[in-house]
Amino acid sequence: MYKALFVAAALALAGLPAEALADVLVARVNVSSQTMTVSMGGRVIHQWPVSTARRGYVTPRGSWRPKRLHRIWYSQKYDNSPMPYSVFYNGGYAIHGTGAVRQLGRPASHGCVRLQTANAARFYALVKEVGARNTRIVVTN
Repeated sequence: MYKALFVAAALALAGLPAEALADVLVARVNVSSQTMTVSMGGRVIHQWPVSTARRGYVTPRGSWRPKRLHRIWYSQKYDNSPMPYSVFYNGGYAIHGTGAVRQLGRPASHGCVRLQTANAARFYALVKEVGARNTRIVVTN
């Protein structure tokens, strides 16, 4: 939490607008490149391969704040599949860990954004640290 406050204070001192303060943590998911870039205070801190929706499914494009977080969640829609370190941002769509690491870097999901579980844990911890209202998730082509 102190890190988030420090970043917010640094942004304020830099004279950035109030909107910048609200987005201390930004996760940008690029569906075309199958990557997620995580920035804190405007500085890139992580870039990871992801898997988004495979043919016949969709990963919605847009911009959201996280709605809920679950250390472990089981998909009620897809055979109780485990979704560790889930950060839900749009209805049933979440950024979460996966054991299907060989699929990362190409479309493979039912619509969620899948990460290597250790990376999902790191992102989950960052969202908890800065808070959902200071986090933005952006999904683009």
